Amino acid sequence: MAIDYLKRGKPEADRAEDDAETSAVVAATLKDIEAHGDTAVRELACKFDNYDRESYRLSETEIETIIAKVTPREMADIKFAQEQVTKFAQAQRDSMLDIEIEPMPGVILGHKNIPVQSVGCYVPGGKFPMVASAHMSVATAKVAGVPRIVACTPPFNGEPNPAVIAAMHLGGAHEIYVLGGIQAVGAMAIGTESIAPVHLLVGPGNAFVAEAKRQLFGRVGIDLFAGPTETMVIADDTVDAELCATDLLGQAEHGYNSPAVLVTNSRTLAEDTLKEIDRILTILPTAGTARVSWEDYGEVILCDSYDEMLAVADDIASEHVQVMTDRDDWFLENMTCYGALFLGPRTNVANGDKVIGTNHTLPTKKAGRYTGGLWVGKFLKTHSYQRITTDEAATLIGEYGSRLCMLEGFVGHAEQCNIRVRRYGGANVPYGEGAAYRDVAE
Repeated sequence: MAIDYLKRGKPEADRAEDDAETSAVVAATLKDIEAHGDTAVRELACKFDNYDRESYRLSETEIETIIAKVTPREMADIKFAQEQVTKFAQAQRDSMLDIEIEPMPGVILGHKNIPVQSVGCYVPGGKFPMVASAHMSVATAKVAGVPRIVACTPPFNGEPNPAVIAAMHLGGAHEIYVLGGIQAVGAMAIGTESIAPVHLLVGPGNAFVAEAKRQLFGRVGIDLFAGPTETMVIADDTVDAELCATDLLGQAEHGYNSPAVLVTNSRTLAEDTLKEIDRILTILPTAGTARVSWEDYGEVILCDSYDEMLAVADDIASEHVQVMTDRDDWFLENMTCYGALFLGPRTNVANGDKVIGTNHTLPTKKAGRYTGGLWVGKFLKTHSYQRITTDEAATLIGEYGSRLCMLEGFVGHAEQCNIRVRRYGGANVPYGEGAAYRDVAE
C-alpha cells in the first residue's frame, strides 16, 4: 500500500500516556465516591462545576420553572428532533421480536426481550449543552420500556440548562440530577445515600466520563466506549476542499482531543483541504478548541486507490465517517468497522448528532470493530426459556443429555437427565452411569 501522511496527529505512545493519567484520576475518584457517597459527590461537584445545592435532584416544581424559560421556537425544535429519534427507535424496537419454536415434538424453546430495569443517562453539558444527547439516551430508553430512567447533566454557566432539562423531561426521565463528570456516572452506578444505583449506564462524555464507565463495567452494564468525538471524511475529487474542511472542523470543535481525519485519493483535494482548514480557523468562533484538536489529532492520509482508502478507514474505525465519493454505496457495502456512516455530500455528521433520527452515541477508540452505537436494543435483554411438554420428549432429550454429560465427566449433570428418564420413560437407569438406555437409532 502506498499511503502518504500529509499530516499526522499525536503519536500513539503520547495518547496512551494521556489515557493512563486519566485512568488513575478516575480510579481514585470512584473509590472516594464508594467510600463517602453523597459527601464525595458534593465535594466533586463544588470542585469541578463550582455548583452546590441542598439536593442535586430537581423537583417537579423546579423542572417546570426551568422548562418555562425555553422559548416556543426552541421547544418546537426540541420536540421535532425528539420525534425523529423516537420514530427510528420505535422502528428498531418493532424489529426485535419475542420468539417461540417447537424444534421437535414436545420441546418448546423461546426468548423474550425484557427492558433493563433501571438506566443512568449521562448528558454532557459543561462546555456545550448537549440537548440532543437527552433524546438519544432518555427518549430511546423510554421507547424500550425501561421503568426507571435517571438522567444527569452538569450545570451550564452555573445553572441547569433549560433546553437540556426540557429534553430530559419530555424524553421520559423519572429522576433528573444536576451533576456532571465522574461524580455523575459514579453516583448512578455505585449509588449514594440519595441516589439508588442503576443497572446500566449510557451516554457520551469526555475522556474522564468514558474511562469511568469503562472502570464501572461489570458492576453495571454500559452501552459502549463513547469517549471524545472522532470524525473521518472519506472523499475523492467529486467534492471540494471547503466541504471537507468544514466537516472536519465541525467535529474538532467538540474538545481538545477530538481526532479528525481526511482519507482521500486526490492529492489536490488533500492539499487544498489543509489550506482551507487554515482559512476557516481564522474565522471560526470555536477555533480556540478546534485548532488544538486539529493540531494534535488531525490527520490527512493520501491513498492510491479506493481499496486502500477502505482498508485505512476500517483500520482506524472512526466514530463518524462522512463518505463523499463517486461510489458511496460501495463503501456502505464494504466498510465493516465504524460508528455510523454519513453518505453523500447532502448529509453530514451534525445531522446525525442533532436531528435526523439515528443515535449519536457511538463507539470510539476503535470500539467500532466489535460494537455499533447506542440503540433501543441496548436497553433490552434477550432471555431464553425452555419447556418440555411430553414424556416422550423428556425421555429422548434426557437420554442424549445423560450421555453427553458423562462424555464430559459431569456425573451430577447426568443424573439430572437420568431421573427424568426414570420418571417419564420408565427406564431403570442406575445412578451416574449415563448409559445408552436404548438404541436411539432404532
